[in-house]
Amino acid sequence: MSRFILILLFFLFSQLTYASAIDSLRSFVQQAHTFKAVFSQTLLDKNLQVMQEASGTMMFERPGKFRWVYEKPYQQLIVGDGSRVWFYDQDLNQVTVRQLDLAIGSSPAALLAGSSTIERDFELTDIDVQDDMEWLEATPRAKESTFELIRMGFSKAGELREMVLRDNFGQFTLLVFTDLDANLDLSPDLFQFTPPEGADVISD
Repeated sequence: MSRFILILLFFLFSQLTYASAIDSLRSFVQQAHTFKAVFSQTLLDKNLQVMQEASGTMMFERPGKFRWVYEKPYQQLIVGDGSRVWFYDQDLNQVTVRQLDLAIGSSPAALLAGSSTIERDFELTDIDVQDDMEWLEATPRAKESTFELIRMGFSKAGELREMVLRDNFGQFTLLVFTDLDANLDLSPDLFQFTPPEGADVISD
């Protein structure tokens, strides 16, 4: 928990500049055509109290295809097929469908799987180096975005390691990525989704 607090203090108060995180992001977008990683996710309220912790695996194939699997503490699946995003809550047997372009600003999965969408939809600013990672700040250009601010941390080798997101309610989502692997051969079936029989389907 102390590590997360240090990250958030950095998120809130850092004002120094550094000039390579955006280059790392551009290289990541241009060179990682497919990507797979294990993630841990922590949600904190505006008082930095832990509200929820989760973990799972994520993968994507550019442009716009991704699979984000939550395994603990609940099972949830997010699949982007290139045109739509499917959110499946297994416990509720409920599926929510959104157009991909509308989901970019509300889903880290959609954001990472984009090609030119990051620089189109977000204003990018290099910030600082912390714990041997280079950080950038992404501010949504659209006022209706779910997130007010996103920060992305890259290793000196250009690997995406962490993301910090602040939503419109002042809550923080912290994502830490491990076991990273780029440019794998991923089955097209991973990026397709068919609602289970009997599921309640909600669409835009």
